[in-house]
Amino acid sequence: MKVTVCRKEHFNAAHRLYNASWSDEQNEAVFDKCSNPNFHGHNYELIVRLTGPVNAETGYVYDLKKLSQLLKKEVIDRFDHKNLNLDTEEFKELNPTAENIAIVIWNLLRPQISDAYALGITLYETERNFVEYNG
Repeated sequence: MKVTVCRKEHFNAAHRLYNASWSDEQNEAVFDKCSNPNFHGHNYELIVRLTGPVNAETGYVYDLKKLSQLLKKEVIDRFDHKNLNLDTEEFKELNPTAENIAIVIWNLLRPQISDAYALGITLYETERNFVEYNG
């Protein structure tokens, strides 16, 4: 029997979507307002899902307090109130799309969580636009 537990977190960050090898015109054609040279921001909502067996002794799949602390250390402290393009190593060369942010978060968390758990990331960039990544 496997159960999925979820933790929701929020962080705010600015970014600019662009490809440095393209002209300003091509970046604007592809990324529209998201390629504003002065950046723009989002109030991201992150949902992290862990799926695994229920521990007979604790009744937990995973201690959510421990997961909360891990997310603060690996994600919130790293990305909250940052300009992703300028302030983070992860996006110095990587376009900070919602897709890439979700993959980066998964890669930050995966080494910290036992392979006994399936790890899933859902990242809302807006209320209507979100991505999911399961590794």
